[in-house]
Amino acid sequence: MTRVTPQTGATRPPEHPSYPRRHLYVAAVCAFAVTMLMAFAPGKDVADSRNVVPIALPFDAPTEIPEEPVAAEPQQWVDITVNAGDNLSLLFGRAGLTDTDVYHVVRKAPQGKTLTRLYPGEKFGFLLDDDGRLAALKRIKSPLETVILWREGDSYIAEELVREPEAHRSFASARIESSLFLAGQRAGLPQTVIMELANVFGGVIDFVLDPRRGDVFHVVYEELYIDGEHYKYGNILAAEFINNGKSYTAYRYEDESGRAGYFSAEGVSMRRQFMLAPVDFTRVSSNFNPRRLHPIYKTRRPHRGTDYAAPRGTPVFAAGDGRVTEAGYTKANGNYVVIQHGQAYTTKYLHLNKRRVRKGNRVTQNQVIGTVGSTGAATGPHLHYEFLVNGVHRNPRTIHKKLPKGKSLTEQEMPRFLAQTHGFQLQLASIRQQQLAFNQTDPKP
Repeated sequence: MTRVTPQTGATRPPEHPSYPRRHLYVAAVCAFAVTMLMAFAPGKDVADSRNVVPIALPFDAPTEIPEEPVAAEPQQWVDITVNAGDNLSLLFGRAGLTDTDVYHVVRKAPQGKTLTRLYPGEKFGFLLDDDGRLAALKRIKSPLETVILWREGDSYIAEELVREPEAHRSFASARIESSLFLAGQRAGLPQTVIMELANVFGGVIDFVLDPRRGDVFHVVYEELYIDGEHYKYGNILAAEFINNGKSYTAYRYEDESGRAGYFSAEGVSMRRQFMLAPVDFTRVSSNFNPRRLHPIYKTRRPHRGTDYAAPRGTPVFAAGDGRVTEAGYTKANGNYVVIQHGQAYTTKYLHLNKRRVRKGNRVTQNQVIGTVGSTGAATGPHLHYEFLVNGVHRNPRTIHKKLPKGKSLTEQEMPRFLAQTHGFQLQLASIRQQQLAFNQTDPKP
C-alpha cells in the first residue's frame, strides 16, 4: 500500500516500523546461528568421505554424528563339484548361467576348449556380477593348481595360480622278520614309500631272494602339507638297507638341469641297467631250472626263467630301457611281451593278463608293460620272466649281479652332490645311531 502526499502527489515506500536496538541485536544473532546449522548439518548429498568440523555456537545446540556407511558385501564364488555324467552345460546351469555363456567361454577364453574335458570330483567356481553375468570362471585342477578366467569386455584373461606344499622330513627304521613290506607297515610307512624304497634299491637287491631275517633299513622321506593338512607323501631323501651284513646307501640328488636320481655316498648311480625283479611280487613260485617237470604237460622241459606268483592284475614292469620286438598271444605263452635291450640283452614276459604295449614301442625301465595273469599254459596267476644274453638263456636271478654298475657322477659334479646331500647323510647317521642304541637296550631274539 502506498500513500500520496498532498504537496507533490509523488509515491514512496512505506516506512519500516521502529524496533528497539536490543531486539535487533538478538534477531541478528539467532539468524547467524540458524545459518551456520543449515550450512554444516549433514544431508543426503554429503559425500561419504566428508569430515564434519564442530562449530562453536553462541548458545548450546544439539549436534548429530553421521552414521558410518554400510559397505557392500563382496561377491562370492559359487563352487560346484563335477559329478559322473556331467557336462559343461549342466555345470553352468547349476550356477544360473545359460548355454550362451558356455559357448562364449569355450570360444573366447584361452584354452577354452579344454574346459569340455571334465573329470568327476574336480571343482569349478563361478563368480557373477551384479547383473547375474559371468565375471570369472575358476577351475581347480588340483590342490596345488588353479586356473581363473577373468572376463575382460568380450574376451577372457587367464590367470594360473600354483601353490607349493610345505615339506616336512620324516624317518623310519625297521628290522625285517619276514618281508620288506610287513616290516615297513610295522614301522608306520605307507605303501607308496615302501614301494619306492624297493625301487631305489631294485638294481642292487632282489627283494625276493636277498632279504633275510634280521636285515635292517632306515629311510628319510618327505611328507607334504597344505594349509597345515597332510596332502601326500613326497620323495625319499636318503635310505640305507643292510642286507646280510652289507650296507647299501642311497641319496636323492638333483642336477643343474633338474633331473633327479639316487646315488651312493661315492656318487655311483643306484639305477642299474636292469631291475632284479620286474614285478610287484608277493612270492616266487618257481626258480630257474633247466630240468624241471612241467606241471601241466608232465614232461621234462627246461624252465628257463623265474616265475613270480602274484595276484591277477599286479603291474609288470619293463626290466630296462629298450624296444618291444614282439607282443602277442600263443597257446603255450598266453599273452606275452619281448623286449630287446641294445644288442646283447633280451627279456621275455609270459602269461600276462593284459598287454599294455605293442610291437615297436619304446619303453623305459620301470614302465608298466602289462599285468600278471594266467593265460596260456599256466596253473595260476604268475609272471614268467626270462633273461637272454646274446640269445642264450641265463638265470635272471644271478646274471644281473654280473652286469656293469651304474654310472658315476663326474669329478666336477661331486662337490655339488656332496653339498646337496650333506644334511641327508648327517640325518641318516643320526637315525642309525638311535636305532643302534635302541637295539642295545632292547635286543631282538
